Formats: sequence, structure tokens, C-alpha cells
Amino acid sequence: MTIKKYPLLICLLLLTSVTFSQKSKVGGFNVFDSSVITRKGKPQQNEFLNNSYDYPAKPRSQWELGVSGGLASISGDVSSTLPAFGFAAHVRKSLGYVFSLRLQYLYGTAEGLNWQASENYSHNSAWGNYNSVNDRFVYYNYKNKTQDLGIQGIFNLNNIRFHKDQTKLLLYTGFGFGATVYQTKINALDASGNTYTNLFNQVYNTSPAVYKDRKDIIKALTDGMDDSYETDAQSKGKKSSLLGDNTLRFSSTVLAGLSYRLGKRLNIALEDRHTFVKDDLLDGQQYQEAPIGEAVLTSNWDSYNYLSLGLNFNLGKNAVEPLYWLNPLNYAYSELNNPKHMKLPKPIYEDGDGDGVVDQLDREQNTPAGSAVDTHGVTLDTDGDGVPDYKDKQLVTPTECQPVDADGVGKCPEPECCKNIKAAAATPECPCDYPSLTFGGSSTNLSTDAKRMLDNIASKMKANPTCNININGYPETSKASQANCQKRASVAKMYLVEKQGISAERIATNCEVGGGDKNTVDVKCQ
Repeated sequence: MTIKKYPLLICLLLLTSVTFSQKSKVGGFNVFDSSVITRKGKPQQNEFLNNSYDYPAKPRSQWELGVSGGLASISGDVSSTLPAFGFAAHVRKSLGYVFSLRLQYLYGTAEGLNWQASENYSHNSAWGNYNSVNDRFVYYNYKNKTQDLGIQGIFNLNNIRFHKDQTKLLLYTGFGFGATVYQTKINALDASGNTYTNLFNQVYNTSPAVYKDRKDIIKALTDGMDDSYETDAQSKGKKSSLLGDNTLRFSSTVLAGLSYRLGKRLNIALEDRHTFVKDDLLDGQQYQEAPIGEAVLTSNWDSYNYLSLGLNFNLGKNAVEPLYWLNPLNYAYSELNNPKHMKLPKPIYEDGDGDGVVDQLDREQNTPAGSAVDTHGVTLDTDGDGVPDYKDKQLVTPTECQPVDADGVGKCPEPECCKNIKAAAATPECPCDYPSLTFGGSSTNLSTDAKRMLDNIASKMKANPTCNININGYPETSKASQANCQKRASVAKMYLVEKQGISAERIATNCEVGGGDKNTVDVKCQ
């Protein structure tokens, strides 16, 4: 059985060169849009919106209505000439994201003409006019008109994608079953009702030098024959009286194609469909010629091919695009990347010791209440003597005076110059290495650092009960600046008196205009 092959790849390249110039973003649908949910799916959608069910309901999808035109040809015992025209129309409905059903009507014509002569034509009753001694050979030919109505299941191959949004180019394949009616005629007689005996003999007996290949033979035959196709071809079985003089047969179909999305409601499709008919007489010939010139009865069924280019429209209100155009993973990936529906628990940050640092970041989770800590929740140790500030009775212990005792108090070594000095005078010299206090802007409040410095001053004054201090500020000439200076000096004095228990008589305050930095308060021994 001769099977004609067509350049499908060339057609594909032509299609893509035209359609890929179009710009159209592939869109999905909003899973929260209940207007596209069927009545049957409403309960599931409500459960989904209430977070009591994980999956949204399947949306109502549009119908596809399509028309196509293309080339039809028959694979049979008689060689096909150039494929003839055919057209088809269909309606298609998606049942899911992968599978859909399509009802299609097809009409096509096809012609065929053998370039080799056949001498066993007596087995075909349609050639009954050829029975004289001169009718040695005939050239089998036919013209077929076929109609088909069938339903097909179509599977999408690439709309579910894991690493990209939906594609604009959809690949699909499918199969189906239907009913085919056909009518086949042969061109056995000319317009006057005479046979083509002379033409057939002339072509057969012509020198090979004239007809160099099969194209020359086909041309000679078509030039000498008319286009009447007046004789009914050989047939068997039942004919449909409702459809005229046509033969009715069951058929099965396989197909493959690709669609390119031009817009939300429009796409273009290139498809190749091959249909197998339970009959061997689509071309009007059941017998083939064997090499020795004997007729051989064939049992293979004829089939016809339809290569088409179609335009498809999506129809329907309150519905999304046909599901085979959508990627069902879009919602899942969107929700993972930017949650809009899932319930996220409110974060709870516990702080067991109440130091202001959450337990996940706290490196010391049993800090005593009220203790100053760093950003890691560890109690501060200002002088680095190993005793935290809340236990340290000497907040700033010089390095040379460490290690310290359990209270953070160090024992400074005796200077070399004083080792040989005998007993000191009865009245010890007062310490004068007091730090300066700094205030920000016009503030009169003591900072944490200023309080620590005053604590250190108080420690020295307690160790030297006879020593007194002066608290000096340096205001500008304005009354406001001088008043501010007095407040700062008083605040420092009251801290020593009220917090550290130093006698107020041991502390003098003074504000000297222009004596120094207006934001600095010096502490000096008297």
C-alpha cells in the first residue's frame, strides 16, 4: 500500500514565522474569583476560602469552536496525485488540565492516478467497458469525496510546567472514533462515452526516451483524459440511502498538532490527522498488481490523511480559558512565593529573663532582673575584670589593679618610688583624677556613662573621708546658659548625695563663664 509523505516540517516553519510576530501574554485565573465556579463546585470553593480544604474548586472553562482548511489525501492501492482540498469544523471542551473531548466534522476530496499500467483490471467490475483484445492495459484512477463525523480525546503534552509560567505554544496528541461516508468515482470514459484504449496503449508503448520518469507519464495521461469521473468505483457493503450514493463505514483516528496562543480568546493550530476506515475501497481498487502481472487481493484497509491549519475561538461568559491553556501549578507557586491565602501563625518572641533580648538570641538566659546587658543578652562588665557590673563595687578597675576580688575591687601594686618611703603623713593626699561629665545639647539629665563616672567618684570619696570636691561648669554669658550650668552641677551633686550617700558639705558647685566647654562639667578635688 502506497503511503504519501508530506513536508510537515516546512509547514511548521512557515506557521511559526508568521505567528511568533504576535505579542500576547499568557494569563491564568484568580482562584479567589467565585464567579467562575460552577454551582456544583461552590461548597468546595467555600471550604477552600475558609481554609478548611486545601484545594480550590475547578473553574468553569470556555468552549472552543474551531474551523480549519488543509490538504486531504488517501493512502491506498492507487497512487495519490497532489493532495486535494479539505475543511473541518469542531467544538471542544476541556475535562481537565490535560484531557479534553472534541467533536469534529470533516469534508475532503482526493484524487489518484497510477503511473504504471495494470492488466488484471477484470477483477474490478468498474472497468467492465474494457474487454476487447486491444484493451490490454488500463491506468487505475479515482476521485473520492469523504465526510467524517467523530469524537476525539485529546491529551496536552506541555501545559503543566514546573519552572515557567504557561507556554504560548501548546503541543497535543489524541485519538478518536467516528463514522465515515464516502463516494468514489473513476474516469473510465471520455465525454463521448468511449474508453481511453488508444491513449492507454499509446502511453504504454511509447519509448522510455519520451517519458523519462513517472511525472511525464502522469502528465501525458492527464492531458489526454477529461475530468468527468463518470463511473461508480467498485464498492461493497451497505450504502447510506440518507446520504445519497455513499458508503458508510466506522473509522478510527490518530492526530497530533500544535497550537499557538494569539490572545485570550484566539489561537491558531497546525494539525495532522490520519483516519483508518474499515474498508479497502476508498480509492475504488481492492487489488494490487504483483511483479509477475497477477492481481493480488489486499486485506489492508485504506486510510486518509488531513493536514490542516485552523483558527480556534474560545466562547463563554463567567468562565476561564479552556483548562488545557492553563498551568495548574501557577497558584501553588504564587502562594509559596507571596502567601495570600494560607494562615501564618503570629510570631511569639519569648524573653524568659526579661532583659530585652529574645531567648533565640540570648546567650545568657538567666540574667538577674534589672541588670544591664549587651545586644547578646550578656550582663555588662565595663572594666572587663570578670565581675558583672551589677555585682561590681568598683565599676572601673584599672588593668594593673586586676585580678579583683568577688566584689570587683582590685588591689593596685605599690609604685616603685614609694616602696622605700616610710609611713605616709597622718593626713593622706586627696585623689584628683576625677573624670569630666558630658551633657548633650541643653540636656540636664545624667547619661548612663555619667552615672558610672559619678559612682567611681563616690567610691574614691568614700575611701578618703577627708577629701572634698568641686563640680565646675563653663556656661556662656547668657542667663539661660548660666542657669543650665547650675542645673547640671546640681544634678551631679544630688546624685552623689542621694544615690551614693556622700555628704553635701563635701561637694561645692561653681559655674565659670568661658572657662571651658559649655557641655562639659569637671570634677576637681578641693
